[in-house]
Amino acid sequence: MNTEIITAIALGIALSASAGFRVFIPMLVASVAAHFNIIPVSEGFAWLGSVPAMICFGVATVVEVLAYYIPFVDNLLDAITTPLAVLAGTLLMTSVLPMDNELTKWIMGFVVGGGTAATMQSGSVLSRFASSKFTAGTGNPVVSTGENVAATGASVMALFIPIIVAIIFIIIAIVILVKLRQWKRNKSRKE
Repeated sequence: MNTEIITAIALGIALSASAGFRVFIPMLVASVAAHFNIIPVSEGFAWLGSVPAMICFGVATVVEVLAYYIPFVDNLLDAITTPLAVLAGTLLMTSVLPMDNELTKWIMGFVVGGGTAATMQSGSVLSRFASSKFTAGTGNPVVSTGENVAATGASVMALFIPIIVAIIFIIIAIVILVKLRQWKRNKSRKE
């Protein structure tokens, strides 16, 4: 495997993981980066760097960020954004992979990108659920702010140090999966 593929996979993982925190922030960052040729996008994904795409992702980002600060709407958004995060993760991973085989590219995009976004989204949903349960929703703006910062910071850092950001997210994903398994095991013991 050459350096270009490894870097592209790391970039895809980092952007996809960020989509697990906020769907549209990493899409906007990738769009702006593609527009200014900071990241190369695969053939067929030139639209990602277009001005209309940047405007759409910009508006969607503002709406998404603001909506997460509205009590109870934030919990509803988690249900809606989970499949969107998988879709965004798939799209982000697929868009940066320099592969000729379209089927392999899309399968890898879905499994790695979509899976990474879904894992991060699961952790995000659980943190919001815990915040809602233990603070009656008053702690949710703090969780939302943390997610906004994580999505923005990781997306921007992924452009410049993708391998390091990807490794950090892989470690976080492993921790989330272990915690989910422990929670499931504890839940089944109680029943």
